[in-house]
Amino acid sequence: MTVSNERSLGVALDTIVQGLAEEDGVALARIWLKEPGDICNSCPMRKECPDQSMCLHLVASEGTSVANQSIRWNRTDGVYRRFPLGVRKVGRIGATGEPALLTCIEDSPQWLKDPAWALAEGITSFAGQPLLFRGEILGVIAIFSRIELNTFDLSSLRTFADNAAASIANARAFEEIARLKDLLEQENEYLRDEISSVSMQGEIVGNSAVLQKILRQVELVASTDTSVLIQGESGTGKELIARRIHELSPRKDNPLIRVNCASIPRELFESEFFGHVKGAFTGAIKDRVGRFELADKGTLFLDEVGEIPVELQSKLLRTLQEGTFERVGDEKSRQTDVRIIAATNRDLEKEITTGKFRQDLYFRLSVFPIVAPPLRSRKEDIPLLANRFLSLTCVRNGFPEMRFKKKHIKQLQEYGWPGNIRELQNVIERAVIISRGSSLKLELPKLSSTIETVQIDSSAHEGTAVLANNYSDLLNIEREMILEALDLVDGKISGKNGAAFLLGVPPSTLTSKMAKVGIKRKLRVESNS
Repeated sequence: MTVSNERSLGVALDTIVQGLAEEDGVALARIWLKEPGDICNSCPMRKECPDQSMCLHLVASEGTSVANQSIRWNRTDGVYRRFPLGVRKVGRIGATGEPALLTCIEDSPQWLKDPAWALAEGITSFAGQPLLFRGEILGVIAIFSRIELNTFDLSSLRTFADNAAASIANARAFEEIARLKDLLEQENEYLRDEISSVSMQGEIVGNSAVLQKILRQVELVASTDTSVLIQGESGTGKELIARRIHELSPRKDNPLIRVNCASIPRELFESEFFGHVKGAFTGAIKDRVGRFELADKGTLFLDEVGEIPVELQSKLLRTLQEGTFERVGDEKSRQTDVRIIAATNRDLEKEITTGKFRQDLYFRLSVFPIVAPPLRSRKEDIPLLANRFLSLTCVRNGFPEMRFKKKHIKQLQEYGWPGNIRELQNVIERAVIISRGSSLKLELPKLSSTIETVQIDSSAHEGTAVLANNYSDLLNIEREMILEALDLVDGKISGKNGAAFLLGVPPSTLTSKMAKVGIKRKLRVESNS
């Protein structure tokens, strides 16, 4: 074995099967590795599979046909790309760790799915060994031979399998080290970009009744893993609300990763979300970790979520529902565990009617909607905010401390603030720079009659998240969302057109939640196939 120090798992696997295929009489050599179930809905062996959580994935294949010498058996996407554990000869080896030897395939037809293939290719024997490393079954290595095999051949394959398992384990370790190094580098790059933004935003400031209601909602939902949709005009502090939810959540010790969907070029959305492998497209000079992978075990904040192209929304929805994704240019499925907080200044319900936003994705994101109030509806908070921005700006620019006069506060409270808190901060920064340490000169922009502020209709959420102040209210929110989804699908629970699919939860979870919130009417439960 010459691959013990190979750092690429793919290269190691290909080298192993190529070495086996060069042995006398070997027609076909293959390796399957134990991995989580990933194509269960389309897998040819789904009906035979007792458990979709784990199966054997075909990862390497090598051999040549004698019936048609132009055919090379090196593909890994055929009928046998997955084997359920415990099913057929390969599955039994993977489940039990026991080898298998068939010295005469014709005498054991139940072990062979395609006897016509074996006859045409002159296949007489089969040998398979588990790939064992430190007591763990990594997978199965197997050969189909045109020469009758014996126990000595099976023993030789055991030696080969032990070396192969060690090579696979080493290659996996090298790849994991490289992945973690790349992840750390990109996390550092991301955090450097975020530091200035976070330091400027600070904390949520204000004592108004409308703000306190929002903070109660934040405390209520933070301890859950529920998806949150924060709606509100630009500049109302939606990101601060998202950060507060994360900081109060069980995920607080893991990263909060922000994606500004409005700033991503349309052709790079998929790479930004899911990452890419080297050579996936022009300019992909190295592997790149996506935001879903960076946010694993933490929170992913999708700012301006309404800007996501509709053609990508289905893949995003699948990732949210199943917790799996593939990097651009890569076939390997990866797992991620993220809590989603989304924000928008758009009316997504209107976007649904125009076909710009998927209804099922909206349901998945808006389990708990929160409306960030505009600054003009919380004018009693303006003095606190203004003084906070004044102090921060003076310190940052090295100016002596400055103070507002009563006339300044009156001016600020009488202004309409179409740009909300962000505009307030900009106005004060400009005033400090103009005044340069002398008496504060406050100049407010003239409101244009052509300026239109984006209004988020909170009436649609009355009785749900906007008024949720306790756990009972949170249950009422879930009840209303479930009833709305059920009405849309005529009471169907499972399947692609069922309420569970719309809400992004397993059918069993939905039926459990229905019982919990008191939905008892008779509903159709259909097969998920």
